[in-house]
Amino acid sequence: MMQFFKRKVSLAQVCGILSAFTLIAFHKPFFKCVYDNIAFDFNGVLIYVGLIVLMLAMNYFFYYLVAWLGRIVGKCILAFLFIANAICLYFINTYQVLVTDKMMGNVYNTHYSEASGFFSWEAIAYVALLGVIPCIYIFKSKIDYGKFKRFLTHVGVSLGIGLTVALINMPNWPWIDRNATQLGSLLMPWSYTINTVRYYNAEAKKNRKEIPLPDAKIATDSNDVCVLIIGESARRRNFSLYGYNRATNPLLATDSVTALMAEAATTYTTGSVKAILDHKKTDDLYEILPNYLYRNGVDVEWRTNNWGEPPVHIDKYREVKDLKAMYPDEDENYDGILLAGLKAAIDSCKNNKMLIILHTSTSHGPTYNKKYPPEFEVFKPVCNTVEMSKANPQELMNAYDNTIVYTDYLVHQVIEVLRQVPDRRSCMIFVSDHGESLGEGNLYMHGVPMAVAPSEQIEVPFIVWSSDTTLTIDTSKPVGQYHVFHSVLSFLGIDSPIYDKEKDIFTNIGVR
Repeated sequence: MMQFFKRKVSLAQVCGILSAFTLIAFHKPFFKCVYDNIAFDFNGVLIYVGLIVLMLAMNYFFYYLVAWLGRIVGKCILAFLFIANAICLYFINTYQVLVTDKMMGNVYNTHYSEASGFFSWEAIAYVALLGVIPCIYIFKSKIDYGKFKRFLTHVGVSLGIGLTVALINMPNWPWIDRNATQLGSLLMPWSYTINTVRYYNAEAKKNRKEIPLPDAKIATDSNDVCVLIIGESARRRNFSLYGYNRATNPLLATDSVTALMAEAATTYTTGSVKAILDHKKTDDLYEILPNYLYRNGVDVEWRTNNWGEPPVHIDKYREVKDLKAMYPDEDENYDGILLAGLKAAIDSCKNNKMLIILHTSTSHGPTYNKKYPPEFEVFKPVCNTVEMSKANPQELMNAYDNTIVYTDYLVHQVIEVLRQVPDRRSCMIFVSDHGESLGEGNLYMHGVPMAVAPSEQIEVPFIVWSSDTTLTIDTSKPVGQYHVFHSVLSFLGIDSPIYDKEKDIFTNIGVR
């Protein structure tokens, strides 16, 4: 073995081996996707073979370019890419994710507490076999880099082959364009590198100053409080309120709530939370609901055990660590801490208009069994592995359903708190950010692009309760996350030029 590494090898040989290894080791999901979406006629074969040659040529071009120009730095870059490829492949194979810019956003917005839930010995095996071994080869090889002329020849020929294959496949470009999202998300190392750039470009746009909305005014004198609960990964079909055959909502079933049919705006947290807080569908950064109401005289409090919301500019922004400091006896491991001192917060409010937002994380995978206290483990046995594709489907469903039972308890407890403040007209709105896949179509969790996302990731619960029994809601009308902004304005009696009656769930009240 040592003799193998002592002799010099050409850069062409190293890049050829790395390119072939990349094709074989990391692209089974990619070619399965191609296989599932083409007919094996002449054009289908041309696409399949063309993609193989194109991938070999372009990876060879990239590896040669980086290694020749970077030398030891180039080796470090290539080593990093192979480690990243291995991690990426683990998540693709285990959770059937698509590595889009939105998914990279999820990665960069994931806290350690959530990321550690994905740990498994299989993940270590992926990194060791597909990441570490290529790294050893890269660093141990004594490379003959050759002269500049050889460099130009190799990068020129490999680039030329890639361009030739692309031109030959020109008639098939429409097929590639139609499937670009799926194919690009499975192509390594390009999926996570290019989509990282796309994500940070989008974030840079978001960080620009938010666009102020027109001034509003408080139009009613009543003492009102609205609690908006933003759920996490709670899919509608697992709520017994919507006809699920398991009693996952035993408490809410007795609370006289209204359950509306709703769809998420996106299948990932950052996009959907923005939609819940926005006054309309837009990529621009307008003032979001809490900021807008706070600026216009409403008492606003945000409590969160999650992340991914747009910038919140209010005085009372409480994370779990803040709530734990305020209420040291509360268990910070579950979303129940968001309810700590909730009644006291309402009672102490001197303002006659109040909005409280609770951002939960109850049904976020893959460790569903760790998202609820032991007493809420109603359905047994439960899945204890993060490798969801290998889990017993019933055990996985049991664990997930227990998170819905716990959600039922949390929402019910909020309603109970509101019942205890009879001097305030109150309202509770619960809406999930997106749904969740639990193995249907071999998909798990969420984040699939909307164009191809399954209903499990789109259909969400939208549940409403109010102490005002005169309020009416049209349950036959489908609603979405953009209805939240205008419904909260309506309930609190906020008169605003941007109020949209068509997006108000309440049919017999409305801001004038």
